[in-house]
Amino acid sequence: MSTDTSLAPTIPAEALRIGGGRTRRFEGAEHGADISYFFVENQPGEGPGLHWHPYTETWIVLEGTARFTRGDETFVAVAGDTATAAPRVVHGFTNVGTGVLRVIGIHASATIIQTFLD
Repeated sequence: MSTDTSLAPTIPAEALRIGGGRTRRFEGAEHGADISYFFVENQPGEGPGLHWHPYTETWIVLEGTARFTRGDETFVAVAGDTATAAPRVVHGFTNVGTGVLRVIGIHASATIIQTFLD
């Protein structure tokens, strides 16, 4: 159990926002955590390009409908669903619904390391 009291008890959402966009990026190493995540808010048709990580990524769909590509397979996930991709497996997702897609992408690493294909 950590006794480091120098870490902030909470991190405001705005402190994690990437540029002027809606997505937030949490780098665990900056906050004494062993995991990292993206909190994604995408409009219909939006999503990250195909990429991979040297560790597992787990997604939790909070709202909306996403079409995931994971290796050679494609599948749809809706609010409440969880999916994963193993290390070094190419993956990505797109909002295929009519409203906002909210997804948390949990990275099994204190730092986010990703390689895009394009």
